[in-house]
Amino acid sequence: MGKIVFITGASSGIGRSCASRFAESGYDLVISGRRIEKLQSIASELAVRFKVVVIPLQLDVSRQEEINRSLASLPEEFRIPDILINNAGLALGLEPFHKGNIEQWDQMIDTNVKGLVYLSRALAPAMVSRGSGHIINIGSIAGREVYPNGNIYCATKAAVDSITKAMRIDLLPYGIKVSQIAPGAAETEFSTVRFSGDEILAQAVYEGFEPLRPEDIAEAVYYVASQPPHVNINDLLIMPAAQAAAGIIHRK
Repeated sequence: MGKIVFITGASSGIGRSCASRFAESGYDLVISGRRIEKLQSIASELAVRFKVVVIPLQLDVSRQEEINRSLASLPEEFRIPDILINNAGLALGLEPFHKGNIEQWDQMIDTNVKGLVYLSRALAPAMVSRGSGHIINIGSIAGREVYPNGNIYCATKAAVDSITKAMRIDLLPYGIKVSQIAPGAAETEFSTVRFSGDEILAQAVYEGFEPLRPEDIAEAVYYVASQPPHVNINDLLIMPAAQAAAGIIHRK
């Protein structure tokens, strides 16, 4: 196909599943994240399995200087992706506002908001010059509905929603599509990270119902990316059948 997809947060979960789904369809990839050993393993597996080029890129999206340095290290033909999937993000803690951990707040804001903005800003000018491209931001139901103790995480995902809309307006004259995919409860490393590695608390989040899987979201991302040139899916909210709203889940 000759098309290139750049995926952030690709070492696990939704990002990892997106890498597999696009590789399966013949796309070459740049997969980025902080865990280079995992990225290298994924890159080798996908390259062998699907006969595509996969470049692993160690990258902390919250550091603007690191983004510039890492992008400059790529082969020239990989510096202007056809599709950018801004997937890197995390939730930390689940405390009421007055007990919140400011360091955790900073990390969520730096990754979920600044990271998305920094990388998009670095890649968008080349897309504008070329006159084509597609930026897909992974949001969350948390960006639409605030839930108890979600405070700053919800705020970061609300920012993703607003930034996506703004990018779509500003990039409209240049042939660049901008989309958001907002999942509900999805079983990934999300809760394990939120609870600082406590697997018991993490598993309790998904007890009594069938959550979304990373593959479900990856399939939706691929659907959005594979529409014809005259079609853009602006916004896609995906929930497990057992979930009606951010805090409303039917558990058996």
